[in-house]
Amino acid sequence: MLDFKLTQPQQEVQPRPVAEQSDQVYDLIIIGGAPAGLTAAIYAGRAALKSLLLTGPFPGGQVTTTDMVENFPGFPDGINGAELAQRIQRQAERFGTQIVMDTVTKVDFSTPPFTVRTDSQTYRGRTVIIATGAVPRRLGVPGEAEFFGRGVSTCATCDGFFYKDKRAVVVGGGDSAIDEGLFLTKFAREVIVVHRRDQLRATKIYQERAFANPKMRFVWDSVVEEVLGEKTVTGVRVRNVKTGETSVIEADGMFVYIGMVPGTKLFAGQVEMDEWGYIVTDRRQRTSVPGVFAAGDVQSPDFRQIVVAAGSGAMAAIEAERLLAEQSGTT
Repeated sequence: MLDFKLTQPQQEVQPRPVAEQSDQVYDLIIIGGAPAGLTAAIYAGRAALKSLLLTGPFPGGQVTTTDMVENFPGFPDGINGAELAQRIQRQAERFGTQIVMDTVTKVDFSTPPFTVRTDSQTYRGRTVIIATGAVPRRLGVPGEAEFFGRGVSTCATCDGFFYKDKRAVVVGGGDSAIDEGLFLTKFAREVIVVHRRDQLRATKIYQERAFANPKMRFVWDSVVEEVLGEKTVTGVRVRNVKTGETSVIEADGMFVYIGMVPGTKLFAGQVEMDEWGYIVTDRRQRTSVPGVFAAGDVQSPDFRQIVVAAGSGAMAAIEAERLLAEQSGTT
């Protein structure tokens, strides 16, 4: 076989742009544009703080991948997750918070005003709220990375349409797994839930809906050991954790919902974290560094609810405002 190589003229490597230094010092910099950060921005704006919200590349966070949010107060008929995030952002903008879609690359919390760097800018803030959330955990099995985006996904809301009249595997047994699995039944002819236990961890209402849905079936006491396929996914190999027996489930795709990984790598060595990488806070959202607060899934792995994240964002902003008032002697 002849080996053809395409050659292209060499391009001059452009140096990475140097971040510009902002002259102004913000009262509050909020890192993360999901419900926790957006709610903090609302409260900061209402407190007349000079505040900046850096959303990262995906404003709205995980809620934007949720088809229908039914447990957020004020929406008795439910609301699309992306629309909910957009409404909260508009509310934050109404109260004057500056919102920038930029990604933080480095922070320095050694002394106030704290330094927050992005690719294009360096900002300084008297206080900071970390609200970077968490991302879906991967299985780490053979084939998962290879077929990610070609049959492996962590977002049924994003990719469910592509499974019309097809068979999909959902891995997990919590609220996210069952909620997204139910969404998939709008398109797929069958949704197979693979769970390592013999009962679901999802809340009762999700369980009732899942068990009543004729398109859903369950493979209990089992874990996925390999994703199979050629150009796209054709099935998954599973192992029964009690018997050790393996089998292959034929499927056109796999959706993984086995927990989250906190977005805290950026803050390693800056604030105290627990053994799982979540930021440690007290009941007033204060981290180990005075003036630095944390809110949402980045410091609260136990609930992972939008209303909880929003509440913690409000608390963090209130605490930041109180600290600033104490420092200025206005309290």
